[in-house]
Amino acid sequence: MSMHPRTDPLEVDPPPDSNPHPPTRFKLPPGSVDTHAHVIGPRLLAERSYTPTTVATPEAYLAMLDATGMAHGVLIQVSVHGSDNSLMLHTLKANPQRLRGIAVVSHEASENELRTLKEAGVAGLRLNATTAGGVGLSQLDRYEAICVELGWHLQFLVHADMLAALAPRLSALRVPTVLDHMGYVSPGLAQEARTLVQLVCDGAWVKLSGGFRISHEAPPYADTTALARALVDAAPDRCVWGSDWPHVNFRGKMPNTGDLLDLLADWVPDAARRDAVLTTNPHTLYGFKA
Repeated sequence: MSMHPRTDPLEVDPPPDSNPHPPTRFKLPPGSVDTHAHVIGPRLLAERSYTPTTVATPEAYLAMLDATGMAHGVLIQVSVHGSDNSLMLHTLKANPQRLRGIAVVSHEASENELRTLKEAGVAGLRLNATTAGGVGLSQLDRYEAICVELGWHLQFLVHADMLAALAPRLSALRVPTVLDHMGYVSPGLAQEARTLVQLVCDGAWVKLSGGFRISHEAPPYADTTALARALVDAAPDRCVWGSDWPHVNFRGKMPNTGDLLDLLADWVPDAARRDAVLTTNPHTLYGFKA
């Protein structure tokens, strides 16, 4: 795995909004969890799909959680670091009560490596079929076995047009399944939306995240509301929320994390369900204590 400092021609991502704020349209419940964000260091995979911003340090990440009022956070191993989980692990170990992690590992990872991840607070593995540096789906059986052994779940980042072919296999997994960013189902993809909703009905978890990625509109991404509400109706106890900070590989206007939180006022208008999306559901999935 070749790593080097960012001295390449790829355009560097713009930095995230520098003034994140709590939601303004509802009161954030105590114990709220941001289930999707990244920390990023200076040494990146040589073969990657983008070059991220330079400001996604552990300190900047924790400051974002503080500014938005989040009690807990879940770090997702970013594709530009491949299976080098060291920065994420360092951050988890320094914040054991507050944070959990989702790792990326080789299918040949040793028992010692996996034990180290679990002891640091890793709760699952991510399979990413969309960007270079991610671990794809070819070794799904092996990753399923690892997660069965360790009591982890599998998190999937896939393109919307992959869902139909994957659905039978995902529904048969022996571990919980988590689908990133509302399955990357953009408004107008009716069949893909039906497949995603059925997967969630059948037992999958889904992240109400990435609205700014799938929308065809400017903020507040109103065209994403119908799908988000359908997912919550399908499984109100298996939906979680994530900011996707620092919004890597995105060339639109950088969203403010507080504004993304405010989307939940439209996506989950029922206050009890919204509180569950932010607290009870992620506490169950990631093992947080209230």
